[in-house]
Amino acid sequence: MTTTHPPAAPEINELDLSDLKASLALGWQDLRRAPLYGLGFALVYVLGGWLIWWATTTKGQIWWTLPASAGFPILGPFIACGFYEISRRLQAGEALDAGIFGVIWRQKDRQIPSIAAVIVVFFLFWNFLAHMIFALFLGNAPMTNVSSSLAVFATPEGMAMLAVGTTVGAVFATLLFSLTVVSLPMLLDREVDFVTAMLTSFALVRENPVVMLGWGALIGVALFVGMLPGFLGLFLVLPLFGHASWHLYRRAIT
Repeated sequence: MTTTHPPAAPEINELDLSDLKASLALGWQDLRRAPLYGLGFALVYVLGGWLIWWATTTKGQIWWTLPASAGFPILGPFIACGFYEISRRLQAGEALDAGIFGVIWRQKDRQIPSIAAVIVVFFLFWNFLAHMIFALFLGNAPMTNVSSSLAVFATPEGMAMLAVGTTVGAVFATLLFSLTVVSLPMLLDREVDFVTAMLTSFALVRENPVVMLGWGALIGVALFVGMLPGFLGLFLVLPLFGHASWHLYRRAIT
């Protein structure tokens, strides 16, 4: 008679700033060793950014931004797995080939779609709250195109809306970051359910708040800067932090 034991619970390690520095160094090393793969995965986001920009500025079709933006949380976890698989193979001394794309495709039958669904729910709920906050503070203001008349944000109501919206958005971003920062690479690396992965990720942030929230802030700033020059900076930022996130996961979870 064979007894099947459940997998051991992941063990969370204590981190410090040196772990972030080491993860970034290893991520940069992976980017230099396999640049074409990383740049190829980043291209998806750059093209998506261009699509949104074109729809809102050239065509004036702002309604396109919602479905286009919704595509990012759906595709994002799968694209991230591409970076993780590259780093996993490099770390294990395995060859890089077209099989990487097969690994990503096979995630559709595992737990990654569940994570993607959670991210989409977060996105839709935040979009709903954003509209509620806008209506609460500027619903009685004269009709104006906020994309071309930025003066509305300088009013007391506009400033209050920005303050509340930024605070609520920061809470949502922090919670989503806490649930996914290591759960995504864990789901690629181990046979665990998405709830266990998310709870482990949240516990990691709870036990290493300064280091992990600092990591999240660094990613946020890097992404913002990377989007400024026509989204072209994402060709560097996304592979670098994608690879580095894999190495941070390996240092954080045993």
